[in-house]
Amino acid sequence: MCCWIGRRQRTAAVCPERRMTPLCSTLPPTGAQQKTTASPTLVIQRSETSSPPFFFTAISFIAVRNKSSGLCFTDGKRRIDYILVYRKSSTQTEKREIFERNIRAEGLHMEKEASLTNSDVIFLKLHAPWDVLCRYAELMNIRMPFRMEKRINKFRGFLPRKPMKFTASLPDLEEGESFTAPFSRSRIHHFIIHNKDSFFNNATRSRIVHHILQRVKYEEGKNKMGLNRLLNNNSYEAAFPLHEGSYHSKHPVRTHGADNQRHLLYECWAWWGVWYKYQPLDLIRRYFGEKIGLYFAWLGWYTGMLFPAALVGLLVFLYGLFTLEHCQVSKELCEATDIVMCPICDQYCPYLRLSDSCIYAKVTHLFDNGATVFFAVFMAVWATVFLEFWKRRRAVLAYDWDLADWEEEEEEIRPQFEAKYSKKERMNPISGKPEPYQAFTDKYSRLVVSTSGIFFMILVVIAAVSGIVIYRVITVSTFAAFGWALIRNNSQVATTGTAVCINFCVIMLLNLYEKVALLLTNLEQPRTESEWENSFTLKMFLFQFVNINSSTFYIAFFLGRFTGRPGAYLRLINRWKLEECHPSGCLFDLCLQMGIIMVLKQTWNNVIELGAPILQNWWTRQSLRKDHGPSAKASFPQWERDYNLQPMNAYGLFDEYLEMILQFGFITIFVAAFPLAPLLALLNNIIEIRLDAYKFVTQWRRPLPSQDKDIGIWYDILEGIGILAVITNAFVIAVTSDFIPRMVYAYKYGPCAGQGRAGEGSVISGGFSCLFLGRYRDYREPPDSAEPYSYTLQFWHVLAARLAFIIVFEHMVFAIKTLIAYLIPDLPKDLRDRMRREKYLIQEMMYEAELERLQKEKNERRRRGKAQNKEWP
Repeated sequence: MCCWIGRRQRTAAVCPERRMTPLCSTLPPTGAQQKTTASPTLVIQRSETSSPPFFFTAISFIAVRNKSSGLCFTDGKRRIDYILVYRKSSTQTEKREIFERNIRAEGLHMEKEASLTNSDVIFLKLHAPWDVLCRYAELMNIRMPFRMEKRINKFRGFLPRKPMKFTASLPDLEEGESFTAPFSRSRIHHFIIHNKDSFFNNATRSRIVHHILQRVKYEEGKNKMGLNRLLNNNSYEAAFPLHEGSYHSKHPVRTHGADNQRHLLYECWAWWGVWYKYQPLDLIRRYFGEKIGLYFAWLGWYTGMLFPAALVGLLVFLYGLFTLEHCQVSKELCEATDIVMCPICDQYCPYLRLSDSCIYAKVTHLFDNGATVFFAVFMAVWATVFLEFWKRRRAVLAYDWDLADWEEEEEEIRPQFEAKYSKKERMNPISGKPEPYQAFTDKYSRLVVSTSGIFFMILVVIAAVSGIVIYRVITVSTFAAFGWALIRNNSQVATTGTAVCINFCVIMLLNLYEKVALLLTNLEQPRTESEWENSFTLKMFLFQFVNINSSTFYIAFFLGRFTGRPGAYLRLINRWKLEECHPSGCLFDLCLQMGIIMVLKQTWNNVIELGAPILQNWWTRQSLRKDHGPSAKASFPQWERDYNLQPMNAYGLFDEYLEMILQFGFITIFVAAFPLAPLLALLNNIIEIRLDAYKFVTQWRRPLPSQDKDIGIWYDILEGIGILAVITNAFVIAVTSDFIPRMVYAYKYGPCAGQGRAGEGSVISGGFSCLFLGRYRDYREPPDSAEPYSYTLQFWHVLAARLAFIIVFEHMVFAIKTLIAYLIPDLPKDLRDRMRREKYLIQEMMYEAELERLQKEKNERRRRGKAQNKEWP
């Protein structure tokens, strides 16, 4: 039984009966057993029944197939590690020629070929030979499998098969573990090299070639280098590594094995039929690199953690549903037929009876009940547990993927920064080389201007929200005079619903903030790409967060708070009365706002994310069919097919992370008003994982595999949202909800207060009757009292209880969060022990292996009679 070894840390065991065909220099799976050797040339081992004519026919067939597949050079042996695309009509010919000449000097092999669909488009194919890969793997400290395999649990085979995993039925996904160490040419004999062609996997080869291209000069000068600059000045049109063939196959993976890793990823990850399966994270990492692998690992972890949150939120909703008939508040509101409420508008709105709010009071109870406080505390704790356990999960992945000791190298300075500040230089304290320098006054003056721009755009969002508020004030009377009785009788709900839909449209229109964020970030002139990315990410998050949540904050904390009282209402331009909360409370409006925005936003994002690349690729296919026939695409080489796919977003994984972070805000910041938010997020994320997988595997060009050991600035944003969530939920329960007034009545004014049965009895007919006798919702004296509409004693009791609840709730939850964060270590103890043990074993193994090698050399010299002295070695 043979295995295809040569992966890092976790190596995929691929057996001959289910073998993935390597890109070049190999036969497709046949009945005959085949061997791979260290030679890069084609070597075929015949079975005993094979005849010479079949042998030569197989060689010619493979040569033709490799030549036309688009995965190798025309010789059918050297695989394509990277593709550069340019147009012959480009004016940057001289820079391109110098660049390509220097590429050859670095040892890379090159081959050019014109496009089959456009003669002006030229594909430059690049291949890194063995010696180049070894040289740069050593320079880049790439970790490779060492000659000492880890012991695997022998009892693993006796464990029951997990229906959510593929490993039990697909040997291609099985992971064999081995120790790794930074590659060294002087110790190459210590590394597991069964086949030079497969020792460096395709992602590693592409990363090495990209590393070389980023350091090749295209003009004389210390800063005239790098592929990125040539892409920016249109010397090259595109640059990308190739997909490993088609993701489609006539034969399924389960029965015939995978044709390539892309095919395996499609059937085991990106296909919609496997939505309930775990993600093959190691395969994703091997194909797309650690950075994309970490994103999907984080998304899968977040989705998995949503299961308990969704379950508890559903139980809170069901608790409200089952206790609906026993809710004293809604019961008395439904029976209050003799209490008349003031009209919600001046002209067309009629007087309302309190009993008209019966349905809305019952709906409000579904979300605002005795379990709401518990759920708010639970979600605050859940957010902390999620983040703390993600640290542990990330540490395990970093260990398994050889990122524990990985440190990002000194970043290159952005070309825009160099061009702006090239006249003034200072010595870099790390590299000791002179570099462009930005003066303190210039840096912070630009930062002040950028910050001012951020606040200005936030004010624009607030202005848009003010427009929505004005719409709500004006249209409520319009709906009250509507001819359709259903709308007329529910004018306030219709106003809220249409305002939310308009708010969603405004949110979509204000997504143009991206251009503003780009302008402000470029104005700051960040020094490196990571600084630029962090600055841009923070601005875009602030814009999007304020854009999406500003209306929600208005409804939660400002709606109905400043309307005045009967006889002294506050009016808009002395005409329209400001909007008030529904008689059943403002929580229903907040719940409606969150539900509509969350559902519409997630649905729209999913449609755009998948629909846009599918439509663009479909249009490209239609154009190719029209010009070259219906079967033209099937005959295209792989580089032509990939070029016709859509490139990955210009900002990498930014859009994917931003969508999920904003969703995290929805399920934590106002979760007390909408317990079903985690359930909606869970259902969306189950679709989101497969949608993103399908997009990466089938609709996008293969992104450049890159390394990263965490999710970057997004983790800090998640922690900030968790802190904000505690504060907002405390205010939602204390201010927006009726939880505090009910508790004050039950324990202070109720008929059973002080008798051990607090909470029983009437809410309206008791000492708390002033809640509605003023014919509008407030704690004031009736109009016929000595001090009409003055605040009652109950108002001050409720206000004191609200303030006390906010203080106690926040301190208690923050204390719990801090305790949990302290009790959960960032690094699991078993992982810490494994890392120490591995480090010790690797050092011992290398020492013993070196002694063994020296002893063999000594014995060999003695046998040949060439020993010159008796010193060791």
